[in-house]
Amino acid sequence: EVQLVESGGGLVQAGKSLRLSCAASGFTFDDYSIGWFRQAPGKEREGISCISNSDGRTYYADSVKGRFTTSSDNAKNTVYLQMNSLKPEDTAVYFCAASLVCTAQGMGRMILYDYWGQGTQVTVSS
Repeated sequence: EVQLVESGGGLVQAGKSLRLSCAASGFTFDDYSIGWFRQAPGKEREGISCISNSDGRTYYADSVKGRFTTSSDNAKNTVYLQMNSLKPEDTAVYFCAASLVCTAQGMGRMILYDYWGQGTQVTVSS
């Protein structure tokens, strides 16, 4: 059974940090790139980053560039999203998803992702 399980969400004050984890199982992790999306209430799901598991390249949306960093521990089949300098507008449900591609152009295209996690809530208070 394919599973992507996010964890690490919670309530944090503005300016603080959180690290999300995405643990993958049930598929060949090394074949897939992992993307991170978020969805705020009343808004569309937004692709914010992806990491290529073939060469480690990373891409970020402008809204998080310089504050968020994604990394991968292939030995643990886990991808991380380190979120620093959090802002109230970062409040959303955060999802990880697996895709065969990770490019700047395709990062936010949901149709390119085969597997999705259930999401974890991040709330940033002002």
